[in-house]
Amino acid sequence: MTYALITGASKGIGRSMAHALASRKYNLLLVARSEEELATVAAELSARWQVKVAYLALDLSLPEATAKVYEWCKTGNYAVSVLINNAGYAVWGNFASRSLEEQQQMVRVNAETPVALCHYMLPMLQQQRQSYILNVSSTAAYQAVPTLSLYAASKSFLLLFSRALRQELKSSNVSVSCLCPGPVKTNFINRASMQAIQATADKYGMMPDAVAAVAIKGMFSKKAEIIPGALNVVSAFLTRLVPKSLVEKIAANLYKTER
Repeated sequence: MTYALITGASKGIGRSMAHALASRKYNLLLVARSEEELATVAAELSARWQVKVAYLALDLSLPEATAKVYEWCKTGNYAVSVLINNAGYAVWGNFASRSLEEQQQMVRVNAETPVALCHYMLPMLQQQRQSYILNVSSTAAYQAVPTLSLYAASKSFLLLFSRALRQELKSSNVSVSCLCPGPVKTNFINRASMQAIQATADKYGMMPDAVAAVAIKGMFSKKAEIIPGALNVVSAFLTRLVPKSLVEKIAANLYKTER
């Protein structure tokens, strides 16, 4: 069996997707920042599913990170047939109140890194009989979100890029899908320091395993956009019908920094 390369694989949706693919007997290449967490997850996956698991601890916000991932795959002679660009995070707060550097780092991880990895890995993916790219966006991609302005913009960018790349590759052996989950019960809120909306996330958030199951099924079904959860599907659809100013007002009230 060929390898699946997953970024942001040490926890949350990435970890759950690793288990979902390992259950299908895919060997795994895991990338995340924490070597300790990666080692734990790799041992867990290998023992449970009897697949090969290699990992690379790397900060994907570094400009040279994607080249290092590519060289790692090339040196290891890994036959990659699945690329999942899952790594991403949010910087919460009014645009002017957060430093430019931290916001640029977020945009790099959320948007630039997936683009670069797609470009680097496409020649490898095209060597396989059938390959898949899954870029992880968000339901935030469907509207502007005050206090999460660059996060939503970066996710919208990733969604549009995925759809365009899908069309470019529609006659090839590489299928491109984009996952757009709503709230998920992961470490996302803690990392973004968004505890003010913790109660809402706890009430409406999906479990990572459930999101991963929908994501992997949708990817192998070659769906263009994958939105887990009926409520998220409806809300994404409504953003096309409701005036943008109203949608943005609702988002501003939901994600405001002071409550």
